[in-house]
Amino acid sequence: MIDSYLQDLLRIGLTEGESKVYLSLIKLGSSTVGPIVKDSGVAYSNVYSILQRLIEKGIVGYITKNKTRYYQAVSPSNLYLYLEKKEKEITQQKKDLKLIIEKLNKLKIIKPTQEAKIFLGKKGLRGAYEELFFGATKRDENLFFYIHEEEYAQEADLFYFSMLELSKSIKLRGICNEEGRNSEFNKKATFMKIKYVNFPIPGNIEICKDKLLLVSWEKPIIGVLIHSKSLAENFRKYFNSVWNKAKT
Repeated sequence: MIDSYLQDLLRIGLTEGESKVYLSLIKLGSSTVGPIVKDSGVAYSNVYSILQRLIEKGIVGYITKNKTRYYQAVSPSNLYLYLEKKEKEITQQKKDLKLIIEKLNKLKIIKPTQEAKIFLGKKGLRGAYEELFFGATKRDENLFFYIHEEEYAQEADLFYFSMLELSKSIKLRGICNEEGRNSEFNKKATFMKIKYVNFPIPGNIEICKDKLLLVSWEKPIIGVLIHSKSLAENFRKYFNSVWNKAKT
């Protein structure tokens, strides 16, 4: 049940750590840091910065008793106010970005037509996806192969729930192994078209425009982003040939 609440909070833009701490405060009520760390599983070294971010978002408050802070979750209805504030900030950021892009384009240099970059950890992987989807519109389509492995399933599902704001802006079509039917993300992300196969697929691969992203969930998590028009086109053709043989 808690995993379901965690996924809900990830969908509105809270980080995994913020979501865990907020849920702990909902359960604990007014609490000092120690019980929050124990219940949430968040590292003691991170909990203060997470609490500060939640305070700034307006969804956690605190009082001081005998020089000790007691933190408390604000009413869940404040989550709506948090989203409204976030929406206004994003609107302003979009206006600012138009001007920034114009400036940056003046500095643009000719890049090689083919290049590769390596990204490490979940934060790095998010950066890889941001670069993969950069410039994509609703007319574009991201194709993906995904191998569901129980060892990494929960971590991967939570990560992709946190990525919804990036991926919902374009079309998504995916091919998974049969075990992928067990993925919580696949079950709930109904905006994606997914088919399943009972034969080997090449790995966790994303194909968008002229880029490929290869992902390994084995520790340490690694993403390899390849910018290559010919490779992307070859994998796109392969994907479509498998798609025609796959089952819904």
